[in-house]
Amino acid sequence: MATPSRFHLQRLRQLWRSAGWPCQDLVEVELLAAGWVERLQEPDGRERLRVTEAGVALIAASLTRNRAARDRHEQLVERVAVEMQRAGRIAWRGLTLRAGLPGDSEGQTRWVQAMPDVYSIRHSTVEEYLEPAIHEIKVSRADLLGELRRPDKSAAYRALCGQCWFVLRAGIAEPEEIPPEFGVLIGHDTHLELARPAPRRAHKPDFATWMTLARATPLAPPEDPQSLL
Repeated sequence: MATPSRFHLQRLRQLWRSAGWPCQDLVEVELLAAGWVERLQEPDGRERLRVTEAGVALIAASLTRNRAARDRHEQLVERVAVEMQRAGRIAWRGLTLRAGLPGDSEGQTRWVQAMPDVYSIRHSTVEEYLEPAIHEIKVSRADLLGELRRPDKSAAYRALCGQCWFVLRAGIAEPEEIPPEFGVLIGHDTHLELARPAPRRAHKPDFATWMTLARATPLAPPEDPQSLL
């Protein structure tokens, strides 16, 4: 087996952190067959598993890939936030918001937690002009597809703003793959490309959102004040 799956890497990391007691399932069989773990006999007759040098190399390679993906994600989040500020908006990162969605029975509300990458509002003292927006950044196709398979998360974003965007790293998906309720921006190395504008609707932040914004700190403006003009 030349390429480990996500489940193989998860098990390797678990074995690395633990004493290595075997589960004796099929994932373990594949790890043993590939030479990524080995069996050891304890003096009391019990058997445990140890990650081999080849397995350690796989763990290290996966960590490098994960760090690179996080770096790409953070860079694109930062770029989007700066663009929102240049457009005259106040932007936040790392918010945890609560959205109320329709429940199974009439009149019932389900509360869903949402953590948008960038949340922004217009710099205005008139509530009707705030135009709250959410930008969700995706730099890998697997992450994007995983998000699209969770409709509650997307519905929570839409319930919290008047316009909602997916910002995709160039090459991971086509705009047509994104539901029409979302706008699409393509993140290139040097710029953001508008692939599809986000539908807009009137929206006022609720009291819980205002309390979250009051406790949080918006992003500081770019160092160059002329960039906001």
